[in-house]
Amino acid sequence: MTALSQWVEQIAAGTEQGLQDWVFDGEVELKPINGDAGFRRYFRLNTSPALLAVDAPPETEDSEAFVSIANFLRVNGVHTPNIVAADLERGFLIIEDLGREMYLPALLNDGPELLYGEAMMILLRMQQASPSPDCVVPYYDNAKLLSEMELFPEWFVGEMLGVELNTDDRLMIDEAFTLLSATALEQPQVFVHRDFHSRNLVVTDGSAPGVIDFQDAVWGPITYDLVSMFKDCYIRWPRDQLEHWAGAYGDMAVDAGLMPAISKEQFIRWFDLMGLQRHLKVLGIFARLSLRDHKAGYLQDIPLVTRYVIEVCERYDEFQALADWFKRRLLPGLAKFDWYSEYSTAGDRV
Repeated sequence: MTALSQWVEQIAAGTEQGLQDWVFDGEVELKPINGDAGFRRYFRLNTSPALLAVDAPPETEDSEAFVSIANFLRVNGVHTPNIVAADLERGFLIIEDLGREMYLPALLNDGPELLYGEAMMILLRMQQASPSPDCVVPYYDNAKLLSEMELFPEWFVGEMLGVELNTDDRLMIDEAFTLLSATALEQPQVFVHRDFHSRNLVVTDGSAPGVIDFQDAVWGPITYDLVSMFKDCYIRWPRDQLEHWAGAYGDMAVDAGLMPAISKEQFIRWFDLMGLQRHLKVLGIFARLSLRDHKAGYLQDIPLVTRYVIEVCERYDEFQALADWFKRRLLPGLAKFDWYSEYSTAGDRV
């Protein structure tokens, strides 16, 4: 029996703290379910109502931040998992199971309008939250923005594609990174989930989606979570639809007092360039997940993320050189992988 299952049995038996409102159906059972890009492991428990057991190794996962942010968001009206029991020293948790249907299949089957409408209301609620001494999260400062983007040349360009950067390459990349960081920092700063997308939003019986995987939250740019949701690495929407949704949210943010009234063009520029910062980082993360962590499941999503990067670079003159360089220096190497598909049609649905 694993240490986690022993701990769950102790909790169930009430030797440490009782579950009270939660009833096990027979003997305690832990059934593994799909995890995430980190090192956390999830197990569904045979309880009513539904619970999950979580094994989050303390050396890699910050369970204290998870518990703190979960409670902070719940206080602010966001449906995050209730924390039933926690052993932070060992990284063991028992949490509410918000449901089995994620946004991704629901968006494909039921359409986006209602689901995204509900998600935008939750996003607005998160962004209206004020900093709390009980929930300390870092700021998305220049150093953090730049260090994230460095994952792109290190892991995607260098480790995955084997491309060596010359002096001109490095200068062009540094100039792009500097502009992207400055654009992020000029935006109104709000609570940022930092992974607000279709695999971290849960369809629930009520109207509001459940929200998970928020432990890396920061205070940062107002468009970060918005572009994470609408320029999702796992599903793509037409450009006119994206601009409509983003513009509608911008109006909501102005009405809520989260930012001053600005032009739609300025807000869409923020949205696009924030997405470029995120997607350059994600290319590095997906490469690292495969090469270092032996998690190859994200490789198939690289063509869509590549499409996002090139489309935005080609839309703005300041990044045209990066688009040209990407297509000339990186695409030939990408095309050699058996998992690669044509980037220019990635995400298209017949």
